[in-house]
Amino acid sequence: MTTYTLNSLLPARSNGLAEIAFSGVSKSYGNKAAKSSQKVLQHVDLSVQRGEFVSLIGPSGCGKSTMLKLVAGLTSPTSGQICIDGMTPANAREIVSYIFQDATLLPWRTVEQNVGLRLELEHTTRERRQEKVAALLELVGLSHAAKSYPRQLSGGMKMRVSIARAMSTKPRVLLMDEPFAALDEISRDHFNEEILRLQQEQGWTALFVTHSVAEAVFLSTRVLIMAPHPGRIAHDIPINLPYPRTEATRQLAAFEDYITTISKTLRGVQSQ
Repeated sequence: MTTYTLNSLLPARSNGLAEIAFSGVSKSYGNKAAKSSQKVLQHVDLSVQRGEFVSLIGPSGCGKSTMLKLVAGLTSPTSGQICIDGMTPANAREIVSYIFQDATLLPWRTVEQNVGLRLELEHTTRERRQEKVAALLELVGLSHAAKSYPRQLSGGMKMRVSIARAMSTKPRVLLMDEPFAALDEISRDHFNEEILRLQQEQGWTALFVTHSVAEAVFLSTRVLIMAPHPGRIAHDIPINLPYPRTEATRQLAAFEDYITTISKTLRGVQSQ
């Protein structure tokens, strides 16, 4: 793995503590005894500091989504260890939220009911739940749509609901698996700015999967380029762009330089 020096590129809130740590993690699917198992990840070592925004990019099948599922505790490593703030993924579920590519809203529930679902499951009082949901809807600009149903929303509005729901329990770690892939470029750029604004306000640590180099550069403190067969981290590239990141960031020569460098590196990984 190629690792570049991080220097002092993290947002000011980072205190240098590892929020997510992979140690020698491998993951295989299938029947090992029947010699039909497929190794998806091989010996992944990774430390993500508190407050970082780390993007995973690489060819399909290199294990990006699997890494998110491992952190979320949706699957277990075949070997190695994963810690989230010193806990196992199973014990850290209360501080981890997951945003999928599909908004996965419940069609029979209103916007406010979808956002408040996790609070409901945690038996938060009705008064407190209503208060928190109202604040979250204001945060993502959907106060006016509180009583609407998913079928009445645009794709971008559905994603806002999904984001608000993920924020409802104040996560320490937010996992995002290509959440903006279905949006047009203008909407995607806008959501990139919004998600960074929310991160700066709330201070969570992000692990983000994308196929867009420009998106990875804009959002990240670091971009991890993954190689396939089996999946592994081939390059670890810090992104030294100033905060706050806005539309003006995309006009910087340094932004274009990062895109060029990462795209070239990614092509090299794909051709291996």
